[in-house]
Amino acid sequence: MKKVRLFCLAVGLVFALAASAAAQERLRVASTTSTDNTGLFAALNPPFEQMFNCRVDVIAVGTGKALALGRGGDADVVFVHSRQAEEEFVAGGFGVNRRDVMYNDFVIVGPPEDPAAIRGLQDGIEALRRIAATESAFISRGDDSGTHQMERQLWKKGGIEPGGRWYSEAGQGMGAVLQIAKEKRAYTLSDRGTYLAYKGKVELVVLCEGDAELFNPYGVIAVNPAMHPHVNYVLAMAYIGWVTSPEGQAIIREFGKEKFGEPLFIPVAVP
Repeated sequence: MKKVRLFCLAVGLVFALAASAAAQERLRVASTTSTDNTGLFAALNPPFEQMFNCRVDVIAVGTGKALALGRGGDADVVFVHSRQAEEEFVAGGFGVNRRDVMYNDFVIVGPPEDPAAIRGLQDGIEALRRIAATESAFISRGDDSGTHQMERQLWKKGGIEPGGRWYSEAGQGMGAVLQIAKEKRAYTLSDRGTYLAYKGKVELVVLCEGDAELFNPYGVIAVNPAMHPHVNYVLAMAYIGWVTSPEGQAIIREFGKEKFGEPLFIPVAVP
């Protein structure tokens, strides 16, 4: 009889836990692959989930696709890095309460042999000009991500229309593109955070950095509940409050220091 009671108690506990899990609120965060590939969300989201007894579902895509998910009401929050596209998203009525969160920068990486001779350049446009002039292999994200949008701006400012056998569009996330560039002995534009996270897996080196044009700010935006009443606006605003709070910003500030020797992102919401 005792065993039966224990079994019933165990079954009841399982159902109680299942019911509790089912009752948890869920927050859909559409974000860039860089915030996910670097592992930042694995550090940033669990404390929030514990505080609010919720689950954060990260949809890691390029910035363009993340904003499209927000426009369609298929996300509650967008956490992206393309300031112009973010401002258009808000101006179009799709997002509200945008906040600056953090920044890093873009770098041009490539094989150590550096066939286009761009090593040490601080001018990203000149680096791309040399890559195009020598027709050195270049792998583009090709996915309308924030990184891809920055790359297109640089080509345009340089008066270059990339194409031909030397230029390839992968249509994939930053981590996958770094792997492809490694295999092809090619150049690519990467956010510094993802490059540092993959540095030990790819034989690529930073060859061009330090250009003000390569500044890479990140923002977080709640999807407008007036446009999509079903979104979890209250939890979205709580999440925005978390990532811009002193505690959330401290996690961002320290993230990467122990493993990579330097932070992968610099927080800006809290001085």
